[in-house]
Amino acid sequence: MIVLILVYGHEWNQKNLSKLVKKDWLALVAVAILSGAIIPALVFQALAIAPVNNIILVGRLEPPLTMMISVWLLQERVNSWQILGAFSAFVGVVLTIILQSPEMDPISMGSLTVGYGEILAATAALVAVAATFINKVWLSSIPLGIFTIFRTALGTVIFFCVALYLYGSNHFMGVFSPFLWKWMLIYGAVIVVLGQLFWFKGLRGSTITDASLASSFTPIIGILAAYLVLGKAPNLAQYVGSSFILIGIVLGQIGIQLQNLQKNKLPKVMFRQIVQDLESGIGFKGM
Repeated sequence: MIVLILVYGHEWNQKNLSKLVKKDWLALVAVAILSGAIIPALVFQALAIAPVNNIILVGRLEPPLTMMISVWLLQERVNSWQILGAFSAFVGVVLTIILQSPEMDPISMGSLTVGYGEILAATAALVAVAATFINKVWLSSIPLGIFTIFRTALGTVIFFCVALYLYGSNHFMGVFSPFLWKWMLIYGAVIVVLGQLFWFKGLRGSTITDASLASSFTPIIGILAAYLVLGKAPNLAQYVGSSFILIGIVLGQIGIQLQNLQKNKLPKVMFRQIVQDLESGIGFKGM
């Protein structure tokens, strides 16, 4: 939040703020609660009790669900390639869950046993779809600086209150640790904010197809990082599931290529909406 204020603080001016009406502030509050507090809480708890590769792959539920909601409620047009891609990705997530036994906190659903961490990750994906829908319908015209700072600020406060209630004040005993702040500065400034700035800068100079292709690499890079940083090699179920997800990505990219064959650079008037659409495929920031 501190770095975001330094970067985007100039957008918090009287001219921009005077354009916001009560409906805009209510939508901002809703998104801040959903994506700024609930999703991080669900993802962090899922990471604590489930394999990181599972969380990355289960998070890929978000793009096909977002597409389904967009078609159903917003009447957005998609082609058969995109539908096949979304279905393949969904199958990949399901196979990742059902082809392996949960390591911790199993939950029985009839003959099926699912890990509690995977359920939390799937719930986070559903919440992300709701936040994306609010973005599309009510927040497409709000400046990115106002949106990102407000979401992070309010989400931080709510997340703190939830953690204080669930874990108690002892949970924050090390809040002034130099070790913590060193890594939080790297995490917040480099991984989240600098990564976001590169992302927005790349979008402004890219075609929609190029940007969509770049966002599709997220699960691949996530699994690679899990191996290189944490030494977590994928198991058989994760290989099978990720194969279907990769097939889904390829099919979806073919559909996007066909859909945007005649389109050039991203129009400025559409930039805010394109950012929201593509970010729905990235998953929780910082993973």
